[in-house]
Amino acid sequence: MLVDGRWNEYSRTALISVPNVRFRRLRPAAVLPRYMTEGAAGMDLASAADGPITIGPGERIGVPTGWSMELPPGFEAQVRPRSGLSLRHGVTVVNAPGTIDSDYRGEVVVLLVNLGQQPHTIAPGDRVAQMVIAPVSRATVEEAVELSETSRGAGGFGHTG
Repeated sequence: MLVDGRWNEYSRTALISVPNVRFRRLRPAAVLPRYMTEGAAGMDLASAADGPITIGPGERIGVPTGWSMELPPGFEAQVRPRSGLSLRHGVTVVNAPGTIDSDYRGEVVVLLVNLGQQPHTIAPGDRVAQMVIAPVSRATVEEAVELSETSRGAGGFGHTG
């Protein structure tokens, strides 16, 4: 498949829809989300807060990105932690992955928690999370009196050892 006049490397192995996501700037200091490498699955989201934000151990905060967006129908955005931020500082996304629905038009705010033992400061422009655009399937819902039998049955957490 040709994308911007060149072959999309992923189209050689699978048929993939490339959605167009529109972003609206809400804050002057907002950094447009972008993929940092050719093979990155997620685009980085940066803080657009008015100044530095410090998250103490055990605290949760909402970090504004300064953008609202328009996802095409049939897609969602998943907000996920940045592995380096989690490893080095214990700062991660509270509700990972956070889901942004295609009909949401408010500001994208990243919900972070500090699971580390030291306060961590986020400066404006610091990358705080990544966002993956993914297709969505909507199921039909049906109430049933009985469900089919399986070898697992009702086995829950740790049932396979």
